[in-house]
Amino acid sequence: MSYVHAYLRASTEEQDANRARKSLEDFAAANNTRIAGWYVEQESGAKLARPELFRLLDNTQPGDVLLLEQIDRLSRLNAEDWDKLRGLITAKGVRIVSLDMPTSHTFLTVADEFTARMMGAINGMMLDMLAAIARKDYTDRRRRQAEGIVKAKAAGRYKPRTVDLNKQGAIISMLRDGKSYGTIEKALGVSRATIAKASKVMRTEE
Repeated sequence: MSYVHAYLRASTEEQDANRARKSLEDFAAANNTRIAGWYVEQESGAKLARPELFRLLDNTQPGDVLLLEQIDRLSRLNAEDWDKLRGLITAKGVRIVSLDMPTSHTFLTVADEFTARMMGAINGMMLDMLAAIARKDYTDRRRRQAEGIVKAKAAGRYKPRTVDLNKQGAIISMLRDGKSYGTIEKALGVSRATIAKASKVMRTEE
């Protein structure tokens, strides 16, 4: 029996890694399948070292499915790191199904070996192409941000972000008390990205 493992990721600059949960639940229901496990993390897709992603892969067996909203949730990696991750996924025999890659959806239903191999070849090409596009989007965005900072500095308008240490301390205290992100948002008037950053600081201190 194969299982479906859902992976949700957002970078620390984004709002909420759980944002796409309902979309994946609806997709699974529409395809008469059940999600066996959820793996959620707040990390950059440009980093290969992502604990939840590797925990997911450790928990898979050949034939299992890694379910995503978009390929860029899995990778914004450079070519070398993408090859490493892709090789690991292939070696595990895990099939990637992504909502933004319709050809991959057949992995939930295909039974005969010939069709599975044909779709595997097609999906492999699509996967590499979308991963390359995701990386280009990442590098283009970083370049535009750097250019914007240079222009703002030249015009005397650049104000680097500062951390409110008192607020960060309050967030960490509430996290240690077991308070949810939603509760902290309402109590302190902060964004999920700010809470995620404080959570990261808290983990480094432990």
